[in-house]
Amino acid sequence: MKKSRRKIRELNTGKKESQFFDYSLLFVVLFLVGFGLIMVYSASSYDASTSKSFNYDAAYFLKKQAFAAALGTVAMFGMAYIPYRFWERFAIMGYLISVVLILLVLTPLGIEANGARRWLNLGISVQPAEIAKLAMILFLASMICAMGKGIRTKRGFWYTLAMPLPICVMVWKITDNMSSAIIIFGIAVLMLFVASPEYKTFFVLGGIGLAGVLGIVLFLSKMDISQLEASAFRSKRIIAWLNLEEYASDTGFQTLQSLYAIGSGGLFGKGIGQSIQKQGFLPEVQNDMIFALICEELGIFGGICVIMLFILLIWRCMVIASNASDLFGALLVVGVLGHIAIQVILNIAVVTNTIPNTGISLPFISYGGSSIMFLMIEMGLVLSVGRGIRLKEYR
Repeated sequence: MKKSRRKIRELNTGKKESQFFDYSLLFVVLFLVGFGLIMVYSASSYDASTSKSFNYDAAYFLKKQAFAAALGTVAMFGMAYIPYRFWERFAIMGYLISVVLILLVLTPLGIEANGARRWLNLGISVQPAEIAKLAMILFLASMICAMGKGIRTKRGFWYTLAMPLPICVMVWKITDNMSSAIIIFGIAVLMLFVASPEYKTFFVLGGIGLAGVLGIVLFLSKMDISQLEASAFRSKRIIAWLNLEEYASDTGFQTLQSLYAIGSGGLFGKGIGQSIQKQGFLPEVQNDMIFALICEELGIFGGICVIMLFILLIWRCMVIASNASDLFGALLVVGVLGHIAIQVILNIAVVTNTIPNTGISLPFISYGGSSIMFLMIEMGLVLSVGRGIRLKEYR
């Protein structure tokens, strides 16, 4: 019926309807992924080639990241050509699956690395927190649409805001991953902000949250790391952030080395592959600190170019969201947009010591198979929403 109505409209108007495909967004995503592979190889080749754990293979991390990126690219194109409304029926199932997967971390399927148990061995290594981010976007978009005008009531507002909390608490406590819990809740807040007219409530809650954070920082600023227990590592990071040089040999070491990398790169950098900090000085350089390596090898100019690419990606997402054919599609794009924007801002803020150190990867660029695969799936959803936009072209 819809196709016949469209044909009649085309005959009456002399115009042909066609689907929109955002090639600009696709180019930016693929460029970031390709650039990320180059920087992962540059960042990890020294450690991989000198370590028996990686069979002295300089391309060890590159091969694993390239495999995940290839799978993610296939998944992205697959998602792009599946109508996004199809996934609405799996919203509740996705929420429940993410709960189950987080709980499975406590079983023998859980994998521990670098002192944290955050991964599952499901034939391939999977991080449940990444699945939870995608599941939360899908679930909240479906829920807000189902509520309709009920989202405008106080009950609807608080009910929606409470739904992500169980997942956030589980990610924080079970996988000991507070940064991912913050990102998931941030995604939920942004989606609710777009759907709800209760702006005053957001400002009040934001003010209370900011006051609480400032209170914690002021309290910890009067303490010394030696006064804290070994398990209070997050409090130690805040104290080290306030007095970085005082704890340069311990808690503040990674952040200080990151600043050295950024400063030594100058305006145009030392050249790709010429980093000194990656040679055992800057820990986890291929993961959370890869932006510091970009600035060291490509300079401040290279770092700004990467930021501009992310701004372009976010802008294209905003264009698709504002022109989406329905609310569900718009909310899906807003959720993905929020995920990427929050993660980019927090990662760069950590690397530049703007906020205390916490483990947050740089989207599409940092090493991490689960991260890049599910980010590509999310971008496939965005492209699918974009394809739902109808354009009229004159013959």
